[in-house]
Amino acid sequence: MSEDFDVEFIDRGDREARFLVRNVSPAFANGIRRAIIADVPTMAIDTIRVIENSSVMFDEQIGLRLGLVPLTTPVGEFEEGDTVTLSLDVSGPGTAFSGDLISSDEMVQPADDNVPIIDLKDDQRLELEADAVLSTGKDHAKHQGGIAVGYRHLQRVEVVGDREEYEEEQTQILRGVIEDDGELVPTEEFDHDLTNRYPGKEVEVHDVPSAFVFDVETDGSLSIEDLVLEAVDTIEARADELEEAIQL
Repeated sequence: MSEDFDVEFIDRGDREARFLVRNVSPAFANGIRRAIIADVPTMAIDTIRVIENSSVMFDEQIGLRLGLVPLTTPVGEFEEGDTVTLSLDVSGPGTAFSGDLISSDEMVQPADDNVPIIDLKDDQRLELEADAVLSTGKDHAKHQGGIAVGYRHLQRVEVVGDREEYEEEQTQILRGVIEDDGELVPTEEFDHDLTNRYPGKEVEVHDVPSAFVFDVETDGSLSIEDLVLEAVDTIEARADELEEAIQL
């Protein structure tokens, strides 16, 4: 892999982003994907202590649901294995949501307030304490900050001629991002059909060497920037460990 790899954002939102990485090998591109999924630590509820549960749901089921609530994870503030305690005390009738969780640390909060936990009827109550732990996706899927991570080659479209005058035009479906005269164009802009962008033209599609387009979505525990940068840092750290081990 070249040390001079380039990153260019194609579109970016609060929790979703698409970006282009140039001058990397397929192996390194896959390494980024795996690191985003498995190597970036996030906070997630791991154990609960139930004080009262008069609902119709078993303690274990409630614990499983709480484990799926994404929690904000400030970068560099905790070490793996550190814990933060959250509490929940709700009574029916009504629905308990993730926003009802009270954290002992203002930096660790539910990433979304509207995740339903349980419906409570009249005279039902749920009171508990929960310990959230910092860990990685390779230990448990609930610690995966990247919930949808994929990549594919950037593709270049070349016009090679005009279609025959009486030739029937066939749809030519392509998904991802194309490079057209240096412009990056998501295929949804022309409904994924090249005949819409190049009517009456014969075209060829080629993979751009060493260029990959990533689509990344986060659960809200980390921002897109933090998630990607932390993933790359873990790759660099493992490379340094390998280099040091070889030199011993």
